[in-house]
Amino acid sequence: MEDDTAPAPRRPREPSLVLARWRGPWADDDPDAAFKAEVAAYGRLDPLETLRGLSAHTGIPVGALALYVLARFATTGSEGLLHLGGATVERMWATCEAAEATATDAARLEAYRTLRGMLSWLRAPLADGSL
Repeated sequence: MEDDTAPAPRRPREPSLVLARWRGPWADDDPDAAFKAEVAAYGRLDPLETLRGLSAHTGIPVGALALYVLARFATTGSEGLLHLGGATVERMWATCEAAEATATDAARLEAYRTLRGMLSWLRAPLADGSL
């Protein structure tokens, strides 16, 4: 027989998050300045407007959609690395590093050509539907 006086099992708390707008400041020479500027710019928007519309259309709760969007964005870099492979990413990075070490426009232009060549074979299945 069950004990009706026993407390109900506790459910783990769902994560919660306060969305905050941020406008800086940051230094001109901050290596993350471009990212910080993007965070500030996107902070002017209301993403919940889109999520509410999508929720109404799909029947998926807004919180579940927000979790999906955050998880998808947060794992995109890892997903890209899995698709490309570590060796390819390292080759691409080494190309950039070599050009920066040389520190000439000619070296940077050559690095661009090399990277463009690498990307062309990665893009081939997208560009040619027969592949």
